Amino acid sequence: MFTVKQLSTLAGVTPRTLHHYDQIGLLKPSQIGENGYRYYGEDAALCLQQILFYREMGLPLDKIKKIMGRRDFDVLAALESHKTEIARHIKRLELLVETVDNTISYLKGQKIMDNKQIFSGFTPEEEEKYAREAEEMYDPETVRESNRKWKAYGKEKQQAILAESKDIHIEMIAAMPKGAGSPEVQALVERWRAHMDYFWTPNLEQLLGLADGYVNDPRFRATYDAIDPKLAEFMNEAVKVYVAAKR
Repeated sequence: MFTVKQLSTLAGVTPRTLHHYDQIGLLKPSQIGENGYRYYGEDAALCLQQILFYREMGLPLDKIKKIMGRRDFDVLAALESHKTEIARHIKRLELLVETVDNTISYLKGQKIMDNKQIFSGFTPEEEEKYAREAEEMYDPETVRESNRKWKAYGKEKQQAILAESKDIHIEMIAAMPKGAGSPEVQALVERWRAHMDYFWTPNLEQLLGLADGYVNDPRFRATYDAIDPKLAEFMNEAVKVYVAAKR
C-alpha cells in the first residue's frame, strides 16, 4: 500500500492532485485507515498511470473519467493504444527535430531549403488533427461538421488550403519586424482568421484560445518553432491585438 505522499512522489504529482482526483471520483483510494489517511494499492497505482497517460495526450479530466468509467474499459487494450500513440508521436517529433536542424543550417547559410522542406512533417492529417483538437474544447458537433467539410474538399482542394496556410505563415515571418499591431500584420491575421472558415468559424474567444494554444500547447509550439522560433509568441500577440480591435 502507498500513502498519498508515497504515491505522489512515485508518480511525480502533488498530494493535492491525488486529493482532487478523489474528490471528483476519478481515483479513489484503495482504503481509508482508521486515522483517516488514504492508502493506495497496485490497482489504484495502475489507474493513476492511465490517468497520467491520458493527461499527457491532452484529454481533460471529465473526458478521462468517462473513458475509464465505461464498463468495457480494458487496461491492457488502453496500454496498447498508448504505446501506438506514443510511437507515432516519437516518429513525428524526430521528423520535426530533423526539420529544425535543417532550418538552423539554412539560416546559418550552410544549406538550401525550399518551402516544401521548411514545412516537412506538417502533413494534411496533422493540419486536420490540430483543427479538430482546437474545436474539441468547444462543441463535438463542430468537430464532426469540420471533419465532414475537410473530407468533402478532395485532395486537390486540401493541398490548396494547406498551401494557403503556409503562405500566410511565411508572410507573417517576413512582416514580424513591422510589429504585431502594424497594418500589414493585422491584414495577415485577418487572412488567418478567414482561413479558419475552411474548418469552422471561431468566435473571438476561440481565436484567443487558438493563439494561446500556439504558445502553451507543446505540439502547436513545436510546429511553430520549427518554422521560426519567434512565430508562436508573435502570432499570439498579433491575434490579441486583432481581437481587442474587434471588440
